[in-house]
Amino acid sequence: MKQFKEIVLGIFVIAAVSFLIYSLYQLKGRTANKELARHIAELSPKGGPPETIEGLRQAIALYEDQIERNVREGAQTGAYWKILAVRLVDKGMYNDALKALERAIYFIPEDPVLYNLAGVSAGKVAKSIVGFSAGAEKERDHYFKLSENSYKRALELDVTYAKPMYGLSVLYVFELDRPAEAIPHLERYLSIMSSDIQAMFILARAYAVTGSYTQAVETYEKIISRSKNKDIQAEAYNNIEIVQRMMYE
Repeated sequence: MKQFKEIVLGIFVIAAVSFLIYSLYQLKGRTANKELARHIAELSPKGGPPETIEGLRQAIALYEDQIERNVREGAQTGAYWKILAVRLVDKGMYNDALKALERAIYFIPEDPVLYNLAGVSAGKVAKSIVGFSAGAEKERDHYFKLSENSYKRALELDVTYAKPMYGLSVLYVFELDRPAEAIPHLERYLSIMSSDIQAMFILARAYAVTGSYTQAVETYEKIISRSKNKDIQAEAYNNIEIVQRMMYE
């Protein structure tokens, strides 16, 4: 019984000391905050937030170290989310990748790579929606729109970024049935990635379905001249014949 009482007393003492330390810490924090607020107010001649550049500089200097630390931590957190998103995309886990990308963009809102990955992931998620729920069509449209907007944002941030040019073009030609909008992106993409045969096929298709038959034929001829693969050449020849028939229908 005596040992039990000693244990209870010991727990009580520890709890009391812990509460005292916590209270002092809280009091110290509140006092520091009050002093900081008072000092910032004093920097302004009107007794409010500092309005002059020099006043702002002095106020910011009070928390300069903490601000720098927060910035570094925020950037590092964003980098971790980006790494996670890339790995999820590589594994084909596009729903989870979108969640990680949303967090990464929160911390790094002007990274075009993040938006390109969001375009890729949202497009894949949209195509995976086959109608398990009554609102499937609306949900699919949402993700296609997210994909389009993400690619566009990536290009706003970096007009020379080739991947979102290609991704947006594929989206327009094969998913959204807006091939005319794909053409300028594909033309710009091929001005950067001139040896991409697959992109040439997509551009030729876009030309053909929008009635630009001459440009389509010329693009297929370019594929034939640049590729040494017999199967690719045969496909391009076959497509030329199809386009030529379309010209006279």
